[in-house]
Amino acid sequence: MNIAHRLNLGKSEPALQKVDREIRVVFVDKDGVESEFEVAEGDNLLNIAQSEDLEMEGACGGSCACSTCHVIVESSEMYDKMPEPEDDENDMLDLAFGLTETSRLGCQVKMTKELDGLRVKLPSMTRNLQASDFSGAKKS
Repeated sequence: MNIAHRLNLGKSEPALQKVDREIRVVFVDKDGVESEFEVAEGDNLLNIAQSEDLEMEGACGGSCACSTCHVIVESSEMYDKMPEPEDDENDMLDLAFGLTETSRLGCQVKMTKELDGLRVKLPSMTRNLQASDFSGAKKS
Protein backbone atom coordinates (compact mmCIF):
# COMPACT_ATOMS: atom_id res chain seq x y z
CA MET A 1 0.00 0.00 0.00
CA ASN A 2 1.42 3.39 -0.96
CA ILE A 3 1.59 6.07 1.68
CA ALA A 4 1.86 9.69 0.64
CA HIS A 5 3.10 11.50 3.72
CA ARG A 6 2.67 15.21 3.15
CA LEU A 7 3.24 17.78 5.86
CA ASN A 8 2.75 21.11 4.15
CA LEU A 9 3.59 23.32 7.10
CA GLY A 10 4.90 26.19 4.98
CA LYS A 11 2.13 26.08 2.39
CA SER A 12 -0.48 28.82 2.43
CA GLU A 13 -3.81 27.17 3.28
CA PRO A 14 -6.50 29.80 3.83
CA ALA A 15 -9.23 27.18 4.41
CA LEU A 16 -7.32 25.57 7.29
CA GLN A 17 -6.36 26.75 10.74
CA LYS A 18 -2.95 28.41 10.92
CA VAL A 19 -2.06 27.11 14.38
CA ASP A 20 0.11 24.20 15.44
CA ARG A 21 -0.63 21.08 13.46
CA GLU A 22 -0.40 18.21 15.87
CA ILE A 23 -3.34 15.97 14.95
CA ARG A 24 -2.87 13.26 12.32
CA VAL A 25 -5.49 12.12 9.84
CA VAL A 26 -5.21 9.51 7.10
CA PHE A 27 -7.34 9.50 3.95
CA VAL A 28 -7.57 6.25 1.98
CA ASP A 29 -8.65 6.84 -1.62
CA LYS A 30 -10.73 4.49 -3.77
CA ASP A 31 -7.53 2.79 -5.00
CA GLY A 32 -6.26 2.15 -1.47
CA VAL A 33 -3.60 4.86 -1.58
CA GLU A 34 -3.10 6.42 1.85
CA SER A 35 -2.36 10.10 2.41
CA GLU A 36 -1.45 11.20 5.93
CA PHE A 37 -1.53 14.80 7.10
CA GLU A 38 -0.87 16.77 10.24
CA VAL A 39 -3.78 19.15 10.84
CA ALA A 40 -4.95 21.58 13.46
CA GLU A 41 -7.78 21.22 15.90
CA GLY A 42 -10.96 22.58 14.30
CA ASP A 43 -10.02 21.75 10.69
CA ASN A 44 -12.79 19.80 8.95
CA LEU A 45 -12.19 16.83 6.66
CA LEU A 46 -13.58 18.57 3.56
CA ASN A 47 -11.23 21.54 3.87
CA ILE A 48 -8.27 19.27 4.60
CA ALA A 49 -8.98 17.07 1.56
CA GLN A 50 -9.50 20.00 -0.78
CA SER A 51 -6.40 21.87 0.40
CA GLU A 52 -4.37 18.72 -0.24
CA ASP A 53 -5.90 18.09 -3.70
CA LEU A 54 -7.60 14.85 -2.70
CA GLU A 55 -10.64 13.67 -4.63
CA MET A 56 -13.44 15.13 -2.50
CA GLU A 57 -15.88 17.39 -4.29
CA GLY A 58 -17.89 19.25 -1.66
CA ALA A 59 -20.40 20.50 -4.26
CA CYS A 60 -22.35 22.59 -1.73
CA GLY A 61 -19.25 24.31 -0.38
CA GLY A 62 -19.45 22.61 2.99
CA SER A 63 -22.96 23.77 3.90
CA CYS A 64 -24.26 20.23 4.60
CA ALA A 65 -26.56 20.37 1.57
CA CYS A 66 -25.13 17.48 -0.51
CA SER A 67 -23.37 14.17 0.01
CA THR A 68 -20.27 14.64 -2.17
CA CYS A 69 -17.91 14.86 0.83
CA HIS A 70 -19.07 11.47 2.16
CA VAL A 71 -16.33 9.60 4.04
CA ILE A 72 -16.30 6.25 5.80
CA VAL A 73 -14.63 6.18 9.21
CA GLU A 74 -12.58 2.97 9.34
CA SER A 75 -12.78 2.46 13.10
CA SER A 76 -16.10 2.26 14.94
CA GLU A 77 -14.23 3.26 18.12
CA MET A 78 -13.05 6.46 16.43
CA TYR A 79 -16.54 7.04 15.00
CA ASP A 80 -17.95 6.83 18.55
CA LYS A 81 -15.63 9.67 19.65
CA MET A 82 -17.37 12.05 17.22
CA PRO A 83 -20.47 14.07 18.07
CA GLU A 84 -23.67 12.47 16.76
CA PRO A 85 -24.62 13.60 13.24
CA GLU A 86 -27.38 16.21 13.22
CA ASP A 87 -30.62 15.69 11.28
CA ASP A 88 -29.38 17.70 8.26
CA GLU A 89 -26.30 15.52 7.96
CA ASN A 90 -28.33 12.32 8.30
CA ASP A 91 -30.70 13.53 5.57
CA MET A 92 -27.77 14.11 3.20
CA LEU A 93 -26.10 10.83 4.16
CA ASP A 94 -29.27 9.04 3.04
CA LEU A 95 -28.34 10.21 -0.49
CA ALA A 96 -24.72 9.02 -0.28
CA PHE A 97 -23.35 6.18 -2.39
CA GLY A 98 -22.09 3.23 -0.34
CA LEU A 99 -23.55 4.36 2.99
CA THR A 100 -22.20 2.47 6.02
CA GLU A 101 -22.75 2.51 9.78
CA THR A 102 -19.67 4.74 10.13
CA SER A 103 -20.40 7.15 7.25
CA ARG A 104 -20.09 10.89 7.85
CA LEU A 105 -19.96 14.04 5.77
CA GLY A 106 -16.44 15.42 5.70
CA CYS A 107 -17.70 18.99 6.06
CA GLN A 108 -19.25 18.07 9.42
CA VAL A 109 -16.26 16.29 10.98
CA LYS A 110 -14.04 18.75 12.82
CA MET A 111 -10.71 17.42 13.99
CA THR A 112 -10.08 17.25 17.72
CA LYS A 113 -7.22 15.82 19.76
CA GLU A 114 -9.46 12.84 20.53
CA LEU A 115 -9.55 12.11 16.78
CA ASP A 116 -5.74 11.98 16.44
CA GLY A 117 -4.95 9.07 14.10
CA LEU A 118 -8.36 9.13 12.39
CA ARG A 119 -8.51 7.05 9.21
CA VAL A 120 -11.25 7.67 6.65
CA LYS A 121 -11.97 5.99 3.33
CA LEU A 122 -13.18 7.92 0.34
CA PRO A 123 -16.00 6.01 -1.37
CA SER A 124 -15.48 4.65 -4.88
CA MET A 125 -17.99 7.17 -6.22
CA THR A 126 -20.31 9.94 -5.06
CA ARG A 127 -23.76 11.16 -6.01
CA ASN A 128 -24.16 14.87 -6.62
CA LEU A 129 -27.67 15.20 -5.21
CA GLN A 130 -28.24 18.37 -3.24
CA ALA A 131 -31.03 19.49 -0.94
CA SER A 132 -32.11 21.98 -3.61
CA ASP A 133 -32.83 19.05 -5.95
CA PHE A 134 -35.78 18.21 -3.68
CA SER A 135 -37.27 21.68 -3.19
CA GLY A 136 -40.46 20.68 -4.96
CA ALA A 137 -40.15 23.34 -7.63
CA LYS A 138 -40.62 22.01 -11.13
CA LYS A 139 -38.16 23.11 -13.75
CA SER A 140 -39.51 23.77 -17.20
